[in-house]
Amino acid sequence: MQALTLPVRVMRMLGASKLIVTNAAGGLNAAYRPGDFMLIRDHINFLGLAGMNPLIGPNDEQLGERFPALAKAYDAELRELARTVAAQWHEITLHEGVYAQVAGPSYETGAELKFLRTAGADAVGMSTAPEVIVARHMGMRVLGISLITNTATGDDTEKVNHAEVLTAADAARPKFAALVRGILRGIGG
Repeated sequence: MQALTLPVRVMRMLGASKLIVTNAAGGLNAAYRPGDFMLIRDHINFLGLAGMNPLIGPNDEQLGERFPALAKAYDAELRELARTVAAQWHEITLHEGVYAQVAGPSYETGAELKFLRTAGADAVGMSTAPEVIVARHMGMRVLGISLITNTATGDDTEKVNHAEVLTAADAARPKFAALVRGILRGIGG
């Protein structure tokens, strides 16, 4: 976890004060469709709950306090900026919800998907939470955006495969780029 999150620490030490994290995710929320985007309002870090937190070990107080608060890890003002940018693009569907991080690399079982929905997750993926934890540990403002690449229904008739996820991600690339560029212009202006 420390090696995975080292780039975030380096960016912060070089002066970055904001971090935009993106990911591909399965849509747990029935309203989400492949190609939609979700602003991450909060996350459930199942890896961290299982003891794989990037802050485990000795703490360097120069980097951040021992027990950082994560209740508002995703910056409300940056989310509002993202909503404003998305509203300018009629073809961008932008939801807001809770992201669950699981370990992967396998896709979830039907029972796991049901559990994640019951836990309050709107989307599920295999990245993001460790980087956000380290960014907040160092006082960075964070914006998280998930690209919904597949519906994660747990239906036995649905077969999720990596090629389809990559195809959905590739199809959404122009919209994703427009959204992120607009957000960056808003941050810079």
